[in-house]
Amino acid sequence: MLDAKMPEAWRVLRIQSELVDGIERLITLKGAVTVFGSARFPEETNEYQQAMRLGELLASEGIPVITGGGPGIMEACNRGAFTQSGASIGLNIELPFEQTPNPYLDISLNFRYFFVRKFIFVKHAVGFIAMPGGYGTLDELFEALTLVQTQKVRRFPIVLVGKQYWEGLINWMVDTQLAHNCIDAGDLELFKLVDTVDEAVEIIVEYIREGDD
Repeated sequence: MLDAKMPEAWRVLRIQSELVDGIERLITLKGAVTVFGSARFPEETNEYQQAMRLGELLASEGIPVITGGGPGIMEACNRGAFTQSGASIGLNIELPFEQTPNPYLDISLNFRYFFVRKFIFVKHAVGFIAMPGGYGTLDELFEALTLVQTQKVRRFPIVLVGKQYWEGLINWMVDTQLAHNCIDAGDLELFKLVDTVDEAVEIIVEYIREGDD
């Protein structure tokens, strides 16, 4: 929702308040994994079931789960973590079609501004996992890749789950972006492509353990 009638100075204060509230509410959260994916997968789909298993696996390793807080993949992952008594966090965004927080959240935060929300996604995460999704998922995925590529954040695992879903995009990156020198070969190593959530969790857990050594 745009604040068309709000004076610019007041809009800045609103942005600041969202940022402060997000940081304060999650100040004790450490070592979380942020999971992205479409809101459009219902419970009976394989994608929903895999996302729920992902939440269960992360929670069983003591890893907090952060999602966009809505339905579909987000709900499923929060649900898996919630049922395993893991920390389950949702960062909701106000949209014209009113995304409603899913019922499997220990902490639910609401944002008006995408860029504040994306900052909070990154701030507490030691890894990103992208399940099949649409424009929002791509936005969040490439935000993370850009931050790592430009060394604005420390390199952390970025894992894409579902080879059949993501391979077309990756082939385009190789055949078009890389071929036109718009990215380097090393940029393709900033993410991992796997076929199962089990593989994704293994990558995250290995990264965390290496950091603890």
